[in-house]
Amino acid sequence: MSDEYNVVDFDENLRLVGTAHVSSKSVETVKAQILEYRPDVVAVELCDSRLSNLREPETLDSEDLLKIIKEGKSAMILLQSALAVQQRKMGLSTGEKPGAELLAAVEGAEESQIPYEMIDRDVVVTLKRAWHKMGILEKWRVVNTLIFDDNEEEVPIEEVLEDSDMMSKLMEEARTVAPNAGEVLIDERDTFLAGRIQQIRGRGKVLAVVGAGHLEGIIENLNLPDNELTSKLPTLSLEPPKRIWPKILLASIPLFLFGALGYMALNGEIAQIRQTAVTWLILNAVLAGIGVILARGHPLSALVGALASPITSLNPTLAAGWFAGYTQFKIDSPTVGDTKDFLALDDISLFWKNRVGKVLMVTAMGNVGSMAGAWIAGGAIIGILVG
Repeated sequence: MSDEYNVVDFDENLRLVGTAHVSSKSVETVKAQILEYRPDVVAVELCDSRLSNLREPETLDSEDLLKIIKEGKSAMILLQSALAVQQRKMGLSTGEKPGAELLAAVEGAEESQIPYEMIDRDVVVTLKRAWHKMGILEKWRVVNTLIFDDNEEEVPIEEVLEDSDMMSKLMEEARTVAPNAGEVLIDERDTFLAGRIQQIRGRGKVLAVVGAGHLEGIIENLNLPDNELTSKLPTLSLEPPKRIWPKILLASIPLFLFGALGYMALNGEIAQIRQTAVTWLILNAVLAGIGVILARGHPLSALVGALASPITSLNPTLAAGWFAGYTQFKIDSPTVGDTKDFLALDDISLFWKNRVGKVLMVTAMGNVGSMAGAWIAGGAIIGILVG
């Protein structure tokens, strides 16, 4: 271990620098380590897309927003944004943007004319794997923690960096909220980062700049046989397989409804047919509308979502939230200023107050309400059949 905290000499040709992604001291440490260690290659805990975003912050125009609605990616974008808000809130207290020290590593390497390598897994693959691995309750705990947890207790970033036990404790606390997500975000990435470092070690002295929370796991993985470690990379790079059962369940809803109506018609149960139709229409419409209202959408957006839900719930290729979100977009179109404010991601309230955030929330919550309406209506219809 070097005199500088969280700087570890694994051997004479590999130095690991553990950083906090929102720390000004980490930026200074990274710059100093490049000059002191004079590596042959700098390895950085970034993927190509994250590096591009650090250099040129992403933009979001109207076409991008409509594409997100159409492709059903609003929930994933909201999750990614919520994570960014939490990280940025920490960065605001230290005066640094999240990832500033990683960008400093790249720029320091360029200034010293040293090759650098991106060693992290693509962020989209990581998020998809984490979301896929979590169960419903775990997803709820994550969303609740990110959006609704008002705990303002702060731990100074520099104190965390100086105390490796505290960093480990914070990582373990994150696991208690989402153990399966923790496996993907921490354990898998420890293995991936270590594997990528191992791949480039033949190029001479390597300086690897990584999050301090990954140091222990990376070192543990680097002690594995080389082939065993690098052979895991192809599997860890894959997006999770798409689940079949949600499609089967969605396809079963219209089959069940029309089957129930057909059975009632054969038995001449006209009153039950009327009751089934009313139950389906009301529960789908009301819950989809409530979802949009909870997202603070425009009344017309709630009305459109409510009207669309009984129909879209019968078609797996459509979603009520798409129609509600598109209506919200047309009624209260985001401006350039709204886009800039939302992408700044410095406050979770932007999800409801900002026009871009509201379009995404209306889309996601409209879909959640419609889904809940379909399943509750299905249960009520079963009650009608057996009643």
